[in-house]
Amino acid sequence: MARQKTQYVCQNCGYISASYLGRCPNCGAWNQFKEEKQTVQKASTKATPSRLMTKSGQNEPIKLDAVIQRDELRQKTQYEELDRVLGGGIVPGSLVLIGGEPGIGKSTLLLQITGNLGKEHTVLYVSGEESASQIKMRADRLGVNAPQLLLYPETDMGNIREQIAEIKPEYLIIDSIQTMNEPALDSVVGSTAQVREVTSELMKIAKNDQITVFVIGHVTKEGAIAGPKILEHMVDTVLYFEGDAHHSYRILRSVKNRFGAANEIGMFEMHTSGLEEVTNPSAIFLDERLPNSTGSAVVVSLEGTRPILAEIQALVSPTAFGNAKRTASGIDYNRLALLMAVLEKRGNLMLQNQDAFLKATGGMKLDEPAIDLAIAVAIASSYKEQEVLASDCFVGEIGLTGEIRRVNQIEDRIKEAEKIGFQRMFIPKHNLKRGLQVARTIELIGVSSIDEALRRLFPRK
Repeated sequence: MARQKTQYVCQNCGYISASYLGRCPNCGAWNQFKEEKQTVQKASTKATPSRLMTKSGQNEPIKLDAVIQRDELRQKTQYEELDRVLGGGIVPGSLVLIGGEPGIGKSTLLLQITGNLGKEHTVLYVSGEESASQIKMRADRLGVNAPQLLLYPETDMGNIREQIAEIKPEYLIIDSIQTMNEPALDSVVGSTAQVREVTSELMKIAKNDQITVFVIGHVTKEGAIAGPKILEHMVDTVLYFEGDAHHSYRILRSVKNRFGAANEIGMFEMHTSGLEEVTNPSAIFLDERLPNSTGSAVVVSLEGTRPILAEIQALVSPTAFGNAKRTASGIDYNRLALLMAVLEKRGNLMLQNQDAFLKATGGMKLDEPAIDLAIAVAIASSYKEQEVLASDCFVGEIGLTGEIRRVNQIEDRIKEAEKIGFQRMFIPKHNLKRGLQVARTIELIGVSSIDEALRRLFPRK
Protein backbone atom coordinates (compact mmCIF):
# COMPACT_ATOMS: atom_id res chain seq x y z
CA MET A 1 0.00 0.00 0.00
CA ALA A 2 1.08 3.57 -0.64
CA ARG A 3 1.12 6.04 2.22
CA GLN A 4 1.94 9.71 2.64
CA LYS A 5 5.14 10.52 4.50
CA THR A 6 5.79 14.04 5.78
CA GLN A 7 9.37 15.26 6.15
CA TYR A 8 11.09 18.60 6.55
CA VAL A 9 13.97 19.51 4.21
CA CYS A 10 16.51 22.30 4.68
CA GLN A 11 16.39 24.55 1.62
CA ASN A 12 20.05 25.47 2.09
CA CYS A 13 21.83 22.11 2.29
CA GLY A 14 19.16 19.43 1.77
CA TYR A 15 19.24 18.00 5.32
CA ILE A 16 16.12 15.93 6.06
CA SER A 17 14.40 15.93 9.46
CA ALA A 18 11.32 14.11 10.70
CA SER A 19 10.13 17.26 12.52
CA TYR A 20 10.43 21.01 11.99
CA LEU A 21 13.62 22.64 13.29
CA GLY A 22 14.38 26.33 13.61
CA ARG A 23 18.11 25.88 13.00
CA CYS A 24 19.60 23.29 10.66
CA PRO A 25 22.04 21.02 12.54
CA ASN A 26 23.98 20.35 9.34
CA CYS A 27 24.69 23.83 7.89
CA GLY A 28 23.56 26.10 10.75
CA ALA A 29 21.05 28.09 8.67
CA TRP A 30 17.96 29.49 10.41
CA ASN A 31 14.32 29.12 9.27
CA GLN A 32 15.17 27.08 6.16
CA PHE A 33 13.07 23.95 6.76
CA LYS A 34 10.10 23.39 4.43
CA GLU A 35 7.50 20.66 4.66
CA GLU A 36 7.48 18.07 1.89
CA LYS A 37 5.10 15.17 1.39
CA GLN A 38 6.35 11.99 -0.20
CA THR A 39 4.45 8.91 -1.36
CA VAL A 40 6.06 5.76 -0.01
CA GLN A 41 5.27 2.36 -1.51
CA LYS A 42 5.39 -0.33 1.14
CA ALA A 43 7.44 -3.25 -0.06
CA SER A 44 7.12 -6.84 1.05
CA THR A 45 9.86 -8.03 3.38
CA LYS A 46 9.34 -11.69 2.46
CA ALA A 47 12.29 -12.94 0.43
CA THR A 48 11.39 -15.22 -2.46
CA PRO A 49 13.74 -17.08 -4.81
CA SER A 50 12.64 -14.94 -7.74
CA ARG A 51 13.41 -11.76 -5.77
CA LEU A 52 16.94 -12.93 -4.95
CA MET A 53 17.78 -13.82 -8.53
CA THR A 54 19.20 -11.22 -10.94
CA LYS A 55 16.68 -10.22 -13.57
CA SER A 56 17.58 -10.63 -17.22
CA GLY A 57 19.19 -7.53 -18.68
CA GLN A 58 20.03 -6.01 -15.32
CA ASN A 59 23.58 -4.88 -14.55
CA GLU A 60 25.66 -7.42 -12.71
CA PRO A 61 28.83 -6.96 -10.63
CA ILE A 62 31.98 -7.22 -12.71
CA LYS A 63 35.59 -7.81 -11.74
CA LEU A 64 37.99 -4.89 -12.01
CA ASP A 65 40.35 -6.87 -14.25
CA ALA A 66 37.51 -7.62 -16.66
CA VAL A 67 36.58 -3.97 -17.22
CA ILE A 68 37.51 -2.77 -20.71
CA GLN A 69 38.89 0.74 -20.55
CA ARG A 70 38.05 3.03 -23.44
CA ASP A 71 39.72 6.30 -24.22
CA GLU A 72 36.97 8.91 -24.35
CA LEU A 73 37.19 11.10 -27.42
CA ARG A 74 36.71 14.66 -26.24
CA GLN A 75 34.82 17.16 -28.37
CA LYS A 76 36.64 20.45 -28.88
CA THR A 77 34.58 23.62 -28.41
CA GLN A 78 36.85 25.89 -30.54
CA TYR A 79 37.55 27.83 -27.33
CA GLU A 80 40.96 26.83 -26.01
CA GLU A 81 40.31 28.49 -22.64
CA LEU A 82 37.12 26.47 -22.10
CA ASP A 83 38.76 23.25 -23.30
CA ARG A 84 41.55 23.83 -20.79
CA VAL A 85 39.07 24.21 -17.92
CA LEU A 86 37.15 21.09 -18.98
CA GLY A 87 40.37 19.06 -19.04
CA GLY A 88 40.92 18.98 -22.82
CA GLY A 89 37.40 19.19 -24.22
CA ILE A 90 33.83 17.98 -23.65
CA VAL A 91 33.48 14.38 -22.45
CA PRO A 92 30.46 12.66 -24.07
CA GLY A 93 27.72 11.85 -21.57
CA SER A 94 28.99 14.28 -18.92
CA LEU A 95 26.88 16.60 -16.76
CA VAL A 96 28.41 20.08 -16.42
CA LEU A 97 27.13 22.76 -14.02
CA ILE A 98 28.01 26.41 -14.68
CA GLY A 99 27.33 28.93 -11.90
CA GLY A 100 27.85 32.66 -11.56
CA GLU A 101 26.26 35.97 -10.69
CA PRO A 102 23.42 37.37 -12.85
CA GLY A 103 24.64 39.04 -16.03
CA ILE A 104 28.21 37.73 -15.82
CA GLY A 105 27.97 35.82 -19.11
CA LYS A 106 26.80 32.24 -18.43
CA SER A 107 24.05 32.18 -21.08
CA THR A 108 26.25 34.12 -23.50
CA LEU A 109 29.06 31.58 -23.23
CA LEU A 110 26.76 28.59 -23.67
CA LEU A 111 25.03 30.15 -26.67
CA GLN A 112 28.41 30.77 -28.29
CA ILE A 113 29.48 27.19 -27.58
CA THR A 114 26.25 25.69 -28.93
CA GLY A 115 26.59 27.93 -31.98
CA ASN A 116 29.82 26.13 -32.84
CA LEU A 117 28.56 22.67 -31.87
CA GLY A 118 25.25 23.16 -33.70
CA LYS A 119 27.00 23.29 -37.08
CA GLU A 120 27.76 19.55 -36.96
CA HIS A 121 25.79 18.18 -33.99
CA THR A 122 22.18 18.31 -32.84
CA VAL A 123 21.81 20.67 -29.86
CA LEU A 124 18.62 21.21 -27.83
CA TYR A 125 18.60 24.53 -25.94
CA VAL A 126 15.94 24.45 -23.20
CA SER A 127 15.27 27.86 -21.66
CA GLY A 128 13.00 28.54 -18.73
CA GLU A 129 13.82 32.23 -18.54
CA GLU A 130 13.71 33.51 -22.15
CA SER A 131 11.44 33.07 -25.10
CA ALA A 132 12.67 31.82 -28.48
CA SER A 133 12.55 35.34 -29.94
CA GLN A 134 14.67 36.72 -27.09
CA ILE A 135 17.30 34.01 -27.58
CA LYS A 136 17.24 34.72 -31.34
CA MET A 137 17.95 38.41 -30.67
CA ARG A 138 20.96 37.52 -28.54
CA ALA A 139 22.15 34.98 -31.11
CA ASP A 140 22.03 37.63 -33.87
CA ARG A 141 24.07 40.00 -31.69
CA LEU A 142 26.66 37.29 -31.04
CA GLY A 143 26.76 36.20 -34.67
CA VAL A 144 25.53 32.66 -33.88
CA ASN A 145 24.19 30.77 -36.90
CA ALA A 146 23.82 27.03 -36.33
CA PRO A 147 21.44 24.98 -38.52
CA GLN A 148 21.13 22.14 -35.97
CA LEU A 149 20.51 24.31 -32.89
CA LEU A 150 16.95 23.81 -31.62
CA LEU A 151 15.34 26.26 -29.17
CA TYR A 152 12.73 24.98 -26.72
CA PRO A 153 11.28 27.42 -24.14
CA GLU A 154 9.86 25.02 -21.53
CA THR A 155 10.02 24.32 -17.81
CA ASP A 156 8.04 21.08 -17.52
CA MET A 157 10.42 18.11 -17.26
CA GLY A 158 7.76 15.75 -18.63
CA ASN A 159 7.58 17.68 -21.92
CA ILE A 160 11.37 18.02 -22.00
CA ARG A 161 11.82 14.24 -21.67
CA GLU A 162 9.42 13.67 -24.57
CA GLN A 163 11.33 16.06 -26.81
CA ILE A 164 14.66 14.47 -25.88
CA ALA A 165 13.28 11.01 -26.74
CA GLU A 166 11.96 12.30 -30.08
CA ILE A 167 14.87 14.52 -31.18
CA LYS A 168 17.73 12.48 -29.62
CA PRO A 169 20.12 15.45 -29.36
CA GLU A 170 23.85 15.02 -28.75
CA TYR A 171 23.98 18.10 -26.50
CA LEU A 172 21.39 19.45 -24.07
CA ILE A 173 21.43 22.93 -22.49
CA ILE A 174 19.28 23.70 -19.41
CA ASP A 175 18.95 27.43 -18.64
CA SER A 176 18.47 27.37 -15.71
CA ILE A 177 18.11 24.46 -13.28
CA GLN A 178 16.13 26.58 -10.76
CA THR A 179 13.35 27.20 -13.30
CA MET A 180 12.74 23.54 -14.19
CA ASN A 181 9.67 21.81 -12.72
CA GLU A 182 9.13 18.12 -12.02
CA PRO A 183 5.30 17.71 -12.18
CA ALA A 184 5.33 14.61 -9.96
CA LEU A 185 6.37 16.76 -6.97
CA ASP A 186 3.99 19.15 -5.23
CA SER A 187 6.75 21.51 -4.02
CA VAL A 188 7.30 24.95 -5.56
CA VAL A 189 9.67 25.55 -8.47
CA GLY A 190 13.23 26.20 -7.33
CA SER A 191 12.84 24.39 -4.01
CA THR A 192 15.38 21.89 -2.76
CA ALA A 193 13.21 18.91 -3.71
CA GLN A 194 12.63 20.23 -7.26
CA VAL A 195 16.30 21.00 -7.89
CA ARG A 196 17.39 17.64 -6.50
CA GLU A 197 14.87 15.66 -8.53
CA VAL A 198 15.49 17.54 -11.79
CA THR A 199 19.25 17.13 -11.45
CA SER A 200 18.81 13.41 -10.80
CA GLU A 201 16.69 13.12 -13.95
CA LEU A 202 19.26 15.01 -16.03
CA MET A 203 22.02 12.76 -14.71
CA LYS A 204 20.11 9.67 -15.86
CA ILE A 205 19.60 11.25 -19.29
CA ALA A 206 23.32 12.05 -19.58
CA LYS A 207 24.56 8.62 -18.50
CA ASN A 208 21.93 6.35 -20.10
CA ASP A 209 21.59 8.16 -23.43
CA GLN A 210 25.18 9.48 -23.64
CA ILE A 211 23.92 13.06 -24.03
CA THR A 212 26.22 15.82 -22.84
CA VAL A 213 24.21 18.12 -20.56
CA PHE A 214 25.16 21.70 -19.64
CA VAL A 215 23.23 23.16 -16.71
CA ILE A 216 23.19 26.83 -15.65
CA GLY A 217 22.75 27.49 -11.94
CA HIS A 218 21.97 30.70 -10.07
CA VAL A 219 24.11 31.70 -7.10
CA THR A 220 23.20 33.07 -3.69
CA LYS A 221 24.42 36.34 -2.17
CA GLU A 222 27.31 34.42 -0.61
CA GLY A 223 28.44 33.25 -4.07
CA ALA A 224 27.40 29.57 -3.73
CA ILE A 225 25.12 27.86 -6.21
CA ALA A 226 21.52 28.13 -5.04
CA GLY A 227 19.91 24.89 -3.97
CA PRO A 228 21.13 21.89 -2.00
CA LYS A 229 24.84 21.13 -1.80
CA ILE A 230 24.07 17.70 -3.20
CA LEU A 231 23.59 19.41 -6.58
CA GLU A 232 27.35 19.92 -6.87
CA HIS A 233 28.05 16.35 -5.74
CA MET A 234 25.80 14.82 -8.40
CA VAL A 235 27.28 16.54 -11.46
CA ASP A 236 30.60 15.63 -13.11
CA THR A 237 32.00 19.15 -13.44
CA VAL A 238 31.33 22.41 -11.61
CA LEU A 239 32.45 25.65 -13.26
CA TYR A 240 32.19 29.08 -11.65
CA PHE A 241 32.18 32.36 -13.55
CA GLU A 242 34.08 35.00 -11.58
CA GLY A 243 34.44 38.67 -12.39
CA ASP A 244 33.89 42.22 -11.30
CA ALA A 245 31.06 44.34 -12.65
CA HIS A 246 33.57 47.16 -13.15
CA HIS A 247 35.96 45.03 -15.23
CA SER A 248 35.39 43.40 -18.60
CA TYR A 249 37.47 40.33 -17.77
CA ARG A 250 35.84 37.08 -16.72
CA ILE A 251 37.48 34.05 -15.11
CA LEU A 252 35.96 30.60 -15.62
CA ARG A 253 37.22 28.42 -12.76
CA SER A 254 36.86 24.65 -12.43
CA VAL A 255 35.89 23.85 -8.83
CA LYS A 256 35.23 20.15 -9.47
CA ASN A 257 36.14 18.02 -12.47
CA ARG A 258 36.00 14.23 -12.68
CA PHE A 259 37.75 14.30 -16.06
CA GLY A 260 40.50 16.86 -15.47
CA ALA A 261 42.36 19.05 -13.01
CA ALA A 262 40.36 21.04 -10.47
CA ASN A 263 40.97 24.76 -9.88
CA GLU A 264 41.91 25.25 -13.54
CA ILE A 265 40.99 28.66 -14.95
CA GLY A 266 40.19 30.18 -18.33
CA MET A 267 40.23 33.89 -19.14
CA PHE A 268 37.61 35.73 -21.22
CA GLU A 269 36.86 39.36 -22.00
CA MET A 270 33.30 40.58 -22.42
CA HIS A 271 32.51 42.65 -25.52
CA THR A 272 29.26 43.69 -27.17
CA SER A 273 29.79 40.82 -29.63
CA GLY A 274 30.19 38.26 -26.83
CA LEU A 275 33.00 36.67 -24.86
CA GLU A 276 36.46 36.57 -26.38
CA GLU A 277 39.38 34.47 -25.19
CA VAL A 278 42.38 36.00 -23.42
CA THR A 279 45.28 33.75 -24.37
CA ASN A 280 47.96 35.68 -22.43
CA PRO A 281 46.42 36.86 -19.15
CA SER A 282 49.81 37.64 -17.57
CA ALA A 283 50.46 40.42 -20.08
CA ILE A 284 46.95 41.81 -19.49
CA PHE A 285 47.38 42.07 -15.72
CA LEU A 286 50.79 43.76 -16.00
CA ASP A 287 49.98 46.06 -18.92
CA GLU A 288 49.19 49.18 -16.84
CA ARG A 289 51.87 48.75 -14.20
CA LEU A 290 53.94 51.84 -13.37
CA PRO A 291 57.66 50.99 -13.68
CA ASN A 292 59.04 53.01 -10.73
CA SER A 293 56.24 52.94 -8.18
CA THR A 294 56.59 51.89 -4.56
CA GLY A 295 54.38 49.28 -2.93
CA SER A 296 54.18 47.07 -6.03
CA ALA A 297 55.40 43.50 -6.51
CA VAL A 298 54.73 40.84 -9.16
CA VAL A 299 53.96 37.25 -8.18
CA VAL A 300 53.88 34.13 -10.35
CA SER A 301 50.70 32.50 -9.06
CA LEU A 302 49.56 29.03 -10.06
CA GLU A 303 45.89 28.61 -10.96
CA GLY A 304 45.33 24.90 -11.48
CA THR A 305 48.15 23.96 -13.84
CA ARG A 306 48.46 27.45 -15.31
CA PRO A 307 51.04 29.98 -14.05
CA ILE A 308 49.82 33.59 -14.14
CA LEU A 309 51.76 36.74 -13.32
CA ALA A 310 49.73 39.19 -11.25
CA GLU A 311 50.57 42.50 -9.60
CA ILE A 312 50.08 42.97 -5.87
CA GLN A 313 49.84 46.56 -4.65
CA ALA A 314 50.21 47.77 -1.07
CA LEU A 315 49.71 51.18 0.51
CA VAL A 316 51.08 51.68 4.03
CA SER A 317 50.51 55.00 5.79
CA PRO A 318 50.51 56.21 9.43
CA THR A 319 47.17 55.70 11.12
CA ALA A 320 45.15 58.69 12.25
CA PHE A 321 43.30 56.73 14.94
CA GLY A 322 44.25 54.48 17.82
CA ASN A 323 43.79 51.17 15.99
CA ALA A 324 45.50 50.51 12.66
CA LYS A 325 43.24 49.58 9.75
CA ARG A 326 43.78 46.57 7.49
CA THR A 327 41.96 46.23 4.14
CA ALA A 328 42.45 43.56 1.48
CA SER A 329 40.92 43.14 -1.99
CA GLY A 330 41.44 39.91 -3.91
CA ILE A 331 43.55 38.51 -1.03
CA ASP A 332 42.46 36.86 2.20
CA TYR A 333 42.29 39.34 5.07
CA ASN A 334 43.64 36.82 7.58
CA ARG A 335 46.67 36.22 5.37
CA LEU A 336 47.37 39.96 5.34
CA ALA A 337 47.18 40.19 9.13
CA LEU A 338 49.45 37.16 9.55
CA LEU A 339 52.11 38.42 7.15
CA MET A 340 52.17 41.87 8.73
CA ALA A 341 52.72 40.26 12.12
CA VAL A 342 55.63 38.24 10.68
CA LEU A 343 57.10 41.37 9.06
CA GLU A 344 56.98 43.21 12.37
CA LYS A 345 58.44 40.35 14.39
CA ARG A 346 60.97 38.87 11.92
CA GLY A 347 61.53 41.73 9.47
CA ASN A 348 61.97 44.55 12.01
CA LEU A 349 59.26 46.73 10.48
CA MET A 350 57.18 48.88 12.87
CA LEU A 351 53.73 48.29 11.36
CA GLN A 352 51.49 48.34 14.43
CA ASN A 353 50.76 52.07 13.99
CA GLN A 354 50.39 51.86 10.19
CA ASP A 355 47.23 51.50 8.09
CA ALA A 356 47.69 48.88 5.36
CA PHE A 357 45.68 48.50 2.17
CA LEU A 358 46.37 45.55 -0.13
CA LYS A 359 45.00 44.76 -3.56
CA ALA A 360 45.42 42.20 -6.35
CA THR A 361 44.92 44.17 -9.57
CA GLY A 362 42.67 43.19 -12.45
CA GLY A 363 39.95 41.65 -10.28
CA MET A 364 42.07 38.55 -9.59
CA LYS A 365 41.54 36.47 -6.44
CA LEU A 366 44.79 34.96 -5.21
CA ASP A 367 44.71 32.36 -2.45
CA GLU A 368 47.71 30.04 -2.82
CA PRO A 369 50.57 30.16 -0.25
CA ALA A 370 53.20 31.05 -2.89
CA ILE A 371 52.00 34.67 -2.99
CA ASP A 372 53.27 35.37 0.56
CA LEU A 373 56.69 36.70 -0.48
CA ALA A 374 55.23 39.15 -3.01
CA ILE A 375 52.77 40.47 -0.40
CA ALA A 376 55.55 41.01 2.12
CA VAL A 377 57.77 42.75 -0.44
CA ALA A 378 54.94 45.08 -1.54
CA ILE A 379 54.21 46.05 2.09
CA ALA A 380 57.89 46.64 2.86
CA SER A 381 58.35 48.68 -0.33
CA SER A 382 55.49 51.01 0.57
CA TYR A 383 56.61 51.29 4.21
CA LYS A 384 60.24 52.08 3.31
CA GLU A 385 59.29 54.27 0.31
CA GLN A 386 61.77 52.30 -1.81
CA GLU A 387 60.75 50.95 -5.18
CA VAL A 388 61.12 47.39 -6.41
CA LEU A 389 62.73 46.91 -9.82
CA ALA A 390 60.14 46.41 -12.54
CA SER A 391 62.15 43.42 -13.81
CA ASP A 392 61.81 41.49 -10.50
CA CYS A 393 59.15 38.92 -9.58
CA PHE A 394 58.65 36.83 -6.46
CA VAL A 395 57.49 33.37 -5.39
CA GLY A 396 57.59 31.87 -1.91
CA GLU A 397 55.57 30.83 1.13
CA ILE A 398 56.37 32.52 4.45
CA GLY A 399 56.22 30.64 7.74
CA LEU A 400 55.56 32.10 11.17
CA THR A 401 59.28 31.99 12.02
CA GLY A 402 60.06 34.07 8.94
CA GLU A 403 61.42 31.23 6.77
CA ILE A 404 60.73 31.07 3.02
CA ARG A 405 59.32 27.63 2.26
CA ARG A 406 59.48 25.80 -1.05
CA VAL A 407 56.62 25.90 -3.57
CA ASN A 408 55.47 23.38 -6.17
CA GLN A 409 55.87 23.49 -9.97
CA ILE A 410 58.67 26.03 -9.78
CA GLU A 411 59.87 25.21 -13.33
CA ASP A 412 56.54 26.24 -14.86
CA ARG A 413 56.60 29.50 -12.89
CA ILE A 414 60.13 30.29 -14.06
CA LYS A 415 59.22 29.65 -17.70
CA GLU A 416 56.21 31.99 -17.47
CA ALA A 417 58.26 34.80 -15.89
CA GLU A 418 60.98 34.34 -18.49
CA LYS A 419 58.45 34.44 -21.33
CA ILE A 420 57.05 37.78 -20.15
CA GLY A 421 60.57 39.26 -19.93
CA PHE A 422 61.49 39.39 -16.24
CA GLN A 423 65.21 39.43 -15.50
CA ARG A 424 65.31 38.38 -11.83
CA MET A 425 63.17 36.04 -9.80
CA PHE A 426 63.28 35.58 -6.03
CA ILE A 427 62.47 31.99 -5.08
CA PRO A 428 62.89 29.81 -1.96
CA LYS A 429 66.46 28.61 -1.51
CA HIS A 430 65.23 25.03 -1.04
CA ASN A 431 63.75 25.08 -4.55
CA LEU A 432 67.12 26.28 -5.86
CA LYS A 433 69.04 23.53 -4.04
CA ARG A 434 66.98 20.74 -5.55
CA GLY A 435 68.18 21.67 -9.04
CA LEU A 436 66.06 23.07 -11.85
CA GLN A 437 65.92 21.15 -15.11
CA VAL A 438 65.08 24.18 -17.27
CA ALA A 439 67.22 26.18 -19.64
CA ARG A 440 66.91 29.79 -18.56
CA THR A 441 68.16 33.30 -19.13
CA ILE A 442 66.45 34.73 -16.04
CA GLU A 443 68.54 35.18 -12.87
CA LEU A 444 67.31 33.11 -9.93
CA ILE A 445 67.94 34.40 -6.40
CA GLY A 446 67.36 31.95 -3.58
CA VAL A 447 66.31 33.35 -0.19
CA SER A 448 65.79 31.39 3.02
CA SER A 449 64.12 34.02 5.23
CA ILE A 450 62.07 37.18 4.95
CA ASP A 451 64.86 39.16 6.62
CA GLU A 452 67.35 38.01 3.96
CA ALA A 453 64.94 38.90 1.14
CA LEU A 454 64.36 42.42 2.51
CA ARG A 455 68.11 43.00 2.99
CA ARG A 456 68.76 42.01 -0.64
CA LEU A 457 65.98 44.21 -1.99
CA PHE A 458 66.31 47.23 0.30
CA PRO A 459 69.95 47.59 1.40
CA ARG A 460 70.47 49.91 4.35
CA LYS A 461 71.80 53.29 3.27
